[in-house]
Amino acid sequence: MESLSHTEENYLKAIFKISERDGESVSNNSISTEMQTSAASVTDMIGRLSKKELIHYQKHRGVSLTKGGRQVATHLVRKHRLWECFLVEKLHFNWDEVHEIAEQLEHIHSGVLVERLDEFLGFPRFDPHGDPIPDADGNFAVRKQVPLAELRDGEKGIVVGVQDHASSFLQYLDRVNLGLGAQVEMLEHFEYDESVKIKRIPDVELVLSKKVSQNLFVQKR
Repeated sequence: MESLSHTEENYLKAIFKISERDGESVSNNSISTEMQTSAASVTDMIGRLSKKELIHYQKHRGVSLTKGGRQVATHLVRKHRLWECFLVEKLHFNWDEVHEIAEQLEHIHSGVLVERLDEFLGFPRFDPHGDPIPDADGNFAVRKQVPLAELRDGEKGIVVGVQDHASSFLQYLDRVNLGLGAQVEMLEHFEYDESVKIKRIPDVELVLSKKVSQNLFVQKR
């Protein structure tokens, strides 16, 4: 395959990310928002990626990845999440510090390096934010998880992931000790503002906003 620029790779990863969240067909506006760039820049890049047969584009229906485009995007995700594991586990960065560094490291093209990194880390299935790491064939681990907000009163769970990777959100979770592995029990849902009261096991009660409870994933116990 013809070599790609970092920007082209970033677009493919953005399209993959949006499609995983919103469905296979991705709008130009969604890409523009995700990439924080103009509609004209998105249109230009769609043309370039279409010529390289990495995306399908249909007017009024949006963009989808070809098999080749998906392979590129999945490999980028794999590298990004492995590097995040390395930075947290081996270099002792905090989970709110690693995203921007991994964004740079994911563009290293050595396949041998990626496979040795995976082996060195013990073949992790999830990154420090709880996101699944695709294997060398592009297969993602599957885990049963739900937003914390969906626990019923009296149900218990373990925090296994986050929907929002913003540093401010991760730092907030650190302050209230709700990182990965925290055990929680749902105590009450408040109808007025959809906030919730939980217990961080064994005995700390917290009231969380709707935004927080919807952006935390838990595995029911």
